[in-house]
Amino acid sequence: MPFVRFRVIAMFACVVLLPLAARITTVCADDKAALVAWEKAYVDEVLPVLKQRCAECHDGDEADGGFDLAKFAAETHLETKADVWDQVGKRLRLNEMPPEGSPGLNDQQKSLLHRWIDSKPERDICSQLATDETKAWYRGYVMSRRLTRTEYCNAVRDLVGVSVADPSSIPSDGSGGEGFDTAGDALFTSAIHVERYLQIANSVISECLRTDSPNRPRIMGDGDGHPQTRENAAKIVSQLARRAWRRSVGQEEVERLLALFDASIDRGQVFDTAIAEPLTAILVSPNFLFVVETEQPEGGVQRLTDHQLATRLALFLWSSIPDDELLDAADRGQLRTNEQILAQTERMLADDRARAIGESFGLQWLGLTHFTSSVRPDPEVFPDYDPGIARDMHEEAVRLVSRVFRENQSVLDLIDSDQIEINGKLASHYGMDLPADANWQRVDSDDGRRGGVLTLGAVLTSASYPRRTSPVLRGRWVLEELLGGKVPPPPPGVPALEETESAEHLTQRQRLEEHRKNPACASCHNRMDPLGFGLENYDGLGRWRTDDGGQTIDASGKLPSGETFSGPVELKQILLKRSGEFEKHLSRKMLGFALGRSLNEFDKCVIEDCQKTLAKRQHRSSAIIETIVTSYPFQYRYFKPATPDAPAK
Repeated sequence: MPFVRFRVIAMFACVVLLPLAARITTVCADDKAALVAWEKAYVDEVLPVLKQRCAECHDGDEADGGFDLAKFAAETHLETKADVWDQVGKRLRLNEMPPEGSPGLNDQQKSLLHRWIDSKPERDICSQLATDETKAWYRGYVMSRRLTRTEYCNAVRDLVGVSVADPSSIPSDGSGGEGFDTAGDALFTSAIHVERYLQIANSVISECLRTDSPNRPRIMGDGDGHPQTRENAAKIVSQLARRAWRRSVGQEEVERLLALFDASIDRGQVFDTAIAEPLTAILVSPNFLFVVETEQPEGGVQRLTDHQLATRLALFLWSSIPDDELLDAADRGQLRTNEQILAQTERMLADDRARAIGESFGLQWLGLTHFTSSVRPDPEVFPDYDPGIARDMHEEAVRLVSRVFRENQSVLDLIDSDQIEINGKLASHYGMDLPADANWQRVDSDDGRRGGVLTLGAVLTSASYPRRTSPVLRGRWVLEELLGGKVPPPPPGVPALEETESAEHLTQRQRLEEHRKNPACASCHNRMDPLGFGLENYDGLGRWRTDDGGQTIDASGKLPSGETFSGPVELKQILLKRSGEFEKHLSRKMLGFALGRSLNEFDKCVIEDCQKTLAKRQHRSSAIIETIVTSYPFQYRYFKPATPDAPAK
C-alpha cells in the first residue's frame, strides 16, 4: 500500500507540479527579460537625455538633491533604487526639475522619461519578506528590541496602576528606521537604563503594596486577603508575570522568582516585604523590558505567535502592553485570522489608551516630541510665551492626530478640518472667542485659519526662529513632513540668509528672493519658500497677523508647477490637490512606526494597499491601520538561522 501511494504521489508530481514549475520558470524568465529590456532602454534612450540636461547639477559628491548621476551611469540593479526614480518622476511632473533658469526638457524628452519610469517591471513581493536570495539588499532583520521610554512608562502604568514619577530620569531614546524611536537598531541599553528600571520597579511595587493604596488589588490579584503562604505567593507572582511578560509563564520560571520570596522569608521578613522581591524582579526582567520574539532554530520567514502579535498590536495602537482581554484572546488562539485581528483593533481604538497614537506616533511624525523642552522663543520679542502655552500647544497636536485615527475620520482632516480642539487659554492666545477658563472642547473653524496640522501653534512655533518666523523652515516642514519630499542640506560656502549683502534693509520676502538668485540655492528654495510664504500670516507663536513691523503681510506664493495661492486657506487647497503624496507619506510613516525598522522594497505593497483602501473608503483613517495590522510584514518577520549550517526557509 505505501508503495502504491508513493507511485500515485509521484504521478501527481509529474502531471501537476512539473508543468507548474515550467510555468514558474517561464514567468521568471519573462520577468527577467522585461527587466533587461527596461535597463537597456535606460542606457539607450534615458541616460543620454540625463547627461545632456542634468549632469551639470547632478554629478559628484555635492550633486543637487543628493542625486549623483554618476551612480546611475550603468544599467545594472536600477530596480533596487525604486524610491529614487519615484522621486525623480514626481519632481518632473510638478515641474520642480529642471530648476528655473536651467535648460528645460522639451515635451518629447519629458514624455520619454515619464514613460520609462512608469514602465518599471514590477515583481510579486506582496507576500514575501527576506529570503536567502534577497537578503543581499534587504535592510536587516528586526531585532528583539527594548521598550521605548514611552512604552515602558505606559506599560508600568497599565500593569500596576502607578505612573512613573519622573519619566525624564530614564535616558531619552534616539530615532531610526523611518524616524521613530521604535526602531530596534536605535534602542541601545545602558547601565543607566538598568539602574533607573530598578529604582522605578522598587518604587512602584512599594506604592502598590501599601495597605491603603487603591492599586494593591491590581497587583495582588485575587490572591490578596488569602493566607500568606508560599502557594498564595506563587499565584500572585504568576499572575503579574503573565501580564508583564505578555505570555504564559512556565512553572520553572515561577519557581525561580519564588526563590527570592523564599530567601526573604528565611531572613525573617513579613509576607508583603518578601513578595515585593519577585514582583520587582518581574519588572526588571528582560522578558518585560524587551520585545522578545522567539524563533525556530532554522530561522527564515515565520509567522508571529498569537502572543507576539498581541504585543505588536498593543505597542502600535497603545504604545503599551496587551491588556487581559488581548492576552486571553492570544491564549485561546483567537488572533489567527484577519477578522479576529480587526475585531481587537476596533476594540483597542475605542479604548482611552489609543490616545497614544497622537502622543507617540503623531508627535514624532510632526517633529514635536521635544517641543515643550526644546523650543524657546525669545522672551524679549515674545514675552507672552510661557510653559503653560507650550503645554497647551503640545496637547492640541496630540488631540488632533489621536482624534482622526480613533474616530475614523478622513486623514485629509489632518490637512484641513472645519473643527479644532482647544481650551480657553489657547483660544485667548490665538485671539478666538472662548472663556479663558474653558476646558478642552471642539469648536468650529469657519474661516479656515485654524484646522489641520499646518496651523497648529506647536508646528508654527517650532518651524520659526526664536525672534522671527521662517518661510524656509516652514516650507521645508511642509515638503518633508506632509508630502514626503527630500530637501538636502544647503551647499557649502553659501552664506546664511542674515549674512547676505544689505540684508537688514530688505523684507523677509526680498531677502529670500536675493537668496534664490544663487543657482545653488534656487532648486530647493523655489520649492520651499512659496509654501512658507503661505503661512506668513502666523507669527512666531502661531498667532494670526496681517502685518509685520508695520508692513502688510504678503502671503502669496507660486509653486514651480505654476500654481498660485494666497494665504493658508488657499495653500491648504493646493495641498489637498496633492493628497496622493500626503497619503503615501503618511502610510509610510505609520508603517515604519508599527514595524520598528527601516522600510524596504518588500514593504512597498503595504503602502500601495493603504492608498488603494483610502481611495475606496473616502480617505478614512481605518484604511491605514487595518491594512497595516493585516499585512504580511506586520504578521511575519525574518529570523537569522540559529547556526550557520541551518537552512533558512
